[in-house]
Amino acid sequence: MATFPAASERASERYSKPAVFFHWIIVVLIALAYFAIEIRGPRGSASRELWSNVHFWCGTLVLSLAVLRVLWRLWRGAPADIDTNRVLAFLSRLVHLALYLFIFVQPLLGMLMINTGGHPVTLAGLGWDITLVGPDPVARKFFHNAHVLIGNAFYWVIGLHALAAIGHHLVLRDNTLRRMI
Repeated sequence: MATFPAASERASERYSKPAVFFHWIIVVLIALAYFAIEIRGPRGSASRELWSNVHFWCGTLVLSLAVLRVLWRLWRGAPADIDTNRVLAFLSRLVHLALYLFIFVQPLLGMLMINTGGHPVTLAGLGWDITLVGPDPVARKFFHNAHVLIGNAFYWVIGLHALAAIGHHLVLRDNTLRRMI
C-alpha cells in the first residue's frame, strides 16, 4: 500500500502561493515587455507611443514586484533543493541568480536610458514621472547599449530556464516544475 506524505510535508516541497504568483506574473510582464518592444512601430506613430507605454509599465511593475518577491523569499524562504548532482545544482543557482539580477537591472537600465536621454519615464494613465538621473548623452548611449544587450541575452537565459524546467519534468521526472505551478 502506497503512503503519501502529510499535507504539511507536501506543502514544504512546493513554493508558497505568493512566490508562485510573483514568479508567474513577472513571467507574463516580461513576455509582454518583450512583445511590446518588438511590435511598437515606427518613431512618431501612435502605435509606438502605445507599445512604449506598455513596455514602460511592464518594466516598472517587474521592478516593483521583484522587490516584493525578494522580500517574500527572504522572509518565507524556498523549498529545499531537489536532490540532484552538483553540476546541475550549481547551474540552477547560477541561472536563478542571473534571472534575479535581470529582473532588477533591466528595468533600471531602461529607466536610466530614458532619463539620460532627457526624459522622465512617464507611466501613462497615472501621470507619474520617474526621474532617477539627469540628461547625459554619453551615459544614454551606454545605458541603451547595455539595455539592448542584456535584453537580447536574456532571450537565451529565459529560454534555457524554461527548457531546464521542462527537462526536469520530462527527462529527470522530478518535482522541479510542479513546485512552481
